[in-house]
Amino acid sequence: MTDALRVGLVGYGSAGRGIHARLLREVGAQVVRVVTRNPERAATAGREWPGVAVDPDVDALLAHAGELDAVVIASPTGDHVEHVTRALAAGAFVVVDKPLATTADEAEALARLGAEAGGRLTVFQNRRWDPEQLTLRALLAAGELGAVHRFERRWERWRPVPQDRWKENDTRAGGLLLDLGAHLVDSAVQLFGPVASVHAELRSLTTPAEDDVFLALTHAGGPDGPAVISHLQAGGLVGAPGPRTRVLGDRGAYLVTSFEGEASPFSVLDAGDDGREGWLVRGDERAPVRRAPGGHEDFYRAVEAWVRGAGPVPVDPADAVVTARVLDAARVSAREQRVVRLDA
Repeated sequence: MTDALRVGLVGYGSAGRGIHARLLREVGAQVVRVVTRNPERAATAGREWPGVAVDPDVDALLAHAGELDAVVIASPTGDHVEHVTRALAAGAFVVVDKPLATTADEAEALARLGAEAGGRLTVFQNRRWDPEQLTLRALLAAGELGAVHRFERRWERWRPVPQDRWKENDTRAGGLLLDLGAHLVDSAVQLFGPVASVHAELRSLTTPAEDDVFLALTHAGGPDGPAVISHLQAGGLVGAPGPRTRVLGDRGAYLVTSFEGEASPFSVLDAGDDGREGWLVRGDERAPVRRAPGGHEDFYRAVEAWVRGAGPVPVDPADAVVTARVLDAARVSAREQRVVRLDA
């Protein structure tokens, strides 16, 4: 039996503990070192991973890089450049939470470092393994929707009293454009290809960083139909969230009404769980779509194969650079109130 993957985890907050540690446990990996200065989080890590070493900073963890199979960077986005650079220099395989960096220039520099280090860098774009995304990809591959002309995805919440965290307060590295926008844009590009132009509306309604985001992406057209336009929305002050996803084609539409338990007036359509992941809709006709197999834990299964030389990099950092360029263009579009064109 193969030894468990030995992981050093930088950060043990909502991302480090709530997402990465949970998924690592699900795939049988072992968190053996954690970076945190918070006494409560250190105690929690000790309870949840008996024998774990708690380090006060990244350098202390990286002094033991040779004992680790991978280092997971779950620190605030503004620290990614420093932490990824040091981890690569220490010889580690590195998983960094999305977004890779705060700007396209920073992301490109990190991707270059990863390539120079022998391809030891990947990005945690776990939403590629959402059942919703996997199901939609299967529908598209089967031609069930025909030629698609519009993709809509919403990541909306009713949170009139915002949380008081760096994500809400850091105007450079926080905000929903970088946080949820990184997922939304990556999903759109994975489904419908390169982005030719960006129109964006960005506002800060309840927090210093953006909490109201709208992106309209025009994808580069192909020979099989019109260019797809993606409408992507994220917001924290949305009293009626959803529907989560709507994809329109010339043979029908794919509809996902609710998402991960977020309150929505549309969730009544998804009562019960019978293996369904949304609906195939044609006017007033509605048929359930069976959920494709897979989930977020498959990202870390792919990480283990990659680290052990048995599989490709799970997410190419070059993809994160593409996403960062779209997000940079969104800032320009919102600031200058114009459509920004990209080299597709």
